[in-house]
This record gives sequence, structure tokens and C-alpha cells, in this order.
Amino acid sequence: MDKLEFLNNIFLGNEIKDYLIFVLILLFGYILISPISSYLRKIIFKIIGNKNHNNGKDEFDSLLKKPLYYFLLLLIFYFAFNTLSFPDSWGLVDSSELGLKMILSKSFSFLLIITIFWTILRAVEYLGLRLQLRAQQTESKVDDQLIPFAIEIGKVLVVIFAIVVILANVFDQNVTALAAGLGVGGVAVALASKESLENLLGSFTIFLDKPFQVGDIITIGTITGKVEKVGFRSTRVRTFDKSVVTVPNKNLVIAELDNLGVRPVRRVKINIGLTYSTTVDQIKEIVNDIQKLIDEHKQTNQDGKVRFLNFGASSLDVMVLYFVNSPDWDILVDTQQEINFKIIEIVKKHGSDFAFPTTSVYLENQNK
Repeated sequence: MDKLEFLNNIFLGNEIKDYLIFVLILLFGYILISPISSYLRKIIFKIIGNKNHNNGKDEFDSLLKKPLYYFLLLLIFYFAFNTLSFPDSWGLVDSSELGLKMILSKSFSFLLIITIFWTILRAVEYLGLRLQLRAQQTESKVDDQLIPFAIEIGKVLVVIFAIVVILANVFDQNVTALAAGLGVGGVAVALASKESLENLLGSFTIFLDKPFQVGDIITIGTITGKVEKVGFRSTRVRTFDKSVVTVPNKNLVIAELDNLGVRPVRRVKINIGLTYSTTVDQIKEIVNDIQKLIDEHKQTNQDGKVRFLNFGASSLDVMVLYFVNSPDWDILVDTQQEINFKIIEIVKKHGSDFAFPTTSVYLENQNK
């Protein structure tokens, strides 16, 4: 027993055995932090994950691994440092008064709250991924558009709640009085965030009025592309050159918007310029063959028109108008290509050709 009496020796206000306990807590905490984190992730996955199988388990682990690790790390440091105390000779004031103890206490509370709500945010994010996968399996596009928006609302609510908890527990603010005070400054805040409020109201208008859905092809101003996401502030549109254009929601509400995705058909109109050497019989045969082509094509309806309309500056102009029976962009361009190839074959078959801009110059002979 005498050999262990040195553990009772005091150094900087703490016994040696307290320092030993401190080191042991850190050591065992470091060893156990990974299995404890894994166990907690399994429990949380059973609550919000798929109970029937482990699909998405890897994504869930990657999302929650880091915040849970830091949360447990903070707890280990808390229990370890709780075994030690500051030396009385330092003359530190209590944690209820401004000083080193208060700063350390408040800092720990702040970091602990951050890691807790960080974990909750990641759980909400994973829940959103699961719901989006389910939405992709349904025919309706409404859930594809609504789920990302609902997840964003959930994240904002979590952040707001985290701020309230931090104000109440770290800064000792009266949240009820603070909320009442915000009512007084609400007008100023609303004026300062006018643009954001307009975009937020625009997003609700989009969901209620449904001028388009995620996956629809729309044209607004000079922008044409497929809607990828509708958020709080803006809507993301993927153009056909694969760039992403972010459009403020208020612009989508007040501007003229053409939803190409709800068209039952897509209209195509082109003019063919034939050379002036083409005879009347050749023109009639070309017009009849092209008319037959668009009438019998599997992707067009019977509303197409092919007519010889104009005498151009350097060509005889034939109008080709037809409708593709699908709003899908890929089907449209593929159909156009097929018909264009056939038109070239028809014109060549009847001995005509396509005109190009020409100018005839007549020189008058002045010599008698």
C-alpha cells in the first residue's frame, strides 16, 4: 500500500490518481469511440432507415460518421476533464461569472449543440435521399418536385431550432422575449429581405399553381431547358448544352413561361428552296412525296402540310409543316433528322436540287 501512496500526492491542485483517471478515460474513450459510433448509427438507421434491408446503409454511415464521431469525442473530453479541477491558487471565478471557467463551459455547450444538430441535419439529408429514390420509382412528377423542397424546409427548421437552443443555453437569452422583440423589428427585416421573401412566395406559388414540374422542358426568356430542382429561392434549369441556369422563383411567376413538357405535339416548320430550273411537274411530285412522307411517318400526325408558297430571290420555296407526336426533345430531333434525310432523297430523285443565293449579272454590249 505504501507503494501507492504517491498517487495521493498533489500536483497543480489535483492528486496523481486524478491525472491517471484522466488518462485512462481518454485512452479507453479513444478505443471505444469507433464501436460506440457504429452501434449508435445502427440504432438510428433502424429508426429512419429501411427496416426490411440494408439498402442505403453505406450512404447513411458516410453521412453520420463524422458528426457522431465529434459528438462522442466531446463527451470523452467532458468526462475526462471533469476528473480534474483548477488549482485554487489561480483564483478563478465560478462558471456563473465571466472568466475562464465560463468560457470553457459555454464553448463546450456550444460545440456539443452544434454536433447534435449536425447529426440531425445529416439524418434529414439521408431521409431525403431515401424519399427521392422512392419518388423516382413512381410515375408522378409531383413528388420529385415536392420532396427536395420539403427536405430544405426541414433543414431550415433544424437550423432555426439549433439557433434557439444556442441562444437559450449558451448565451442565456430569454427566447420568448427575443421572439417578441423580433416582432418589433420584423418590418425592417422584411424590407431588408424583400428579394428573398419574393422568391420564397414564388416557390409556394409554383407548388400551388403548378405551371411546371421537375423534369418538364420550359422556356423562360432566352432560357430553354429541363427543370432539375425547385428550391426556396430559385429553380435550376439544365439547358441543352448541359449548363445549369439558376432562375429566381419570382421571375418564374411574373414572366411568361412556356412549358414545352405539356405539349401533346411538337411543331416543326422548315422552308425548302428549290432551284429555278425545277419544272412545275417536278415541284408537284416533290410536294406530293414529302406530304406522303410526313403523313406516313410513325412519329407524326395527319395535320402536316407541304405547299409550294413563294418565289424567292434565288429559289422556289416549298413550306414543310408537320407535328411530332411527343413533347420529348430527343424524339423531336431524331424525327427531324429522319425526315430531312428523306427530303434530300426525294428532291434528288425527281431531278431537282437545292438552291443557294445567286446573282445574275447582264452586261450590255455598247459596241455598234
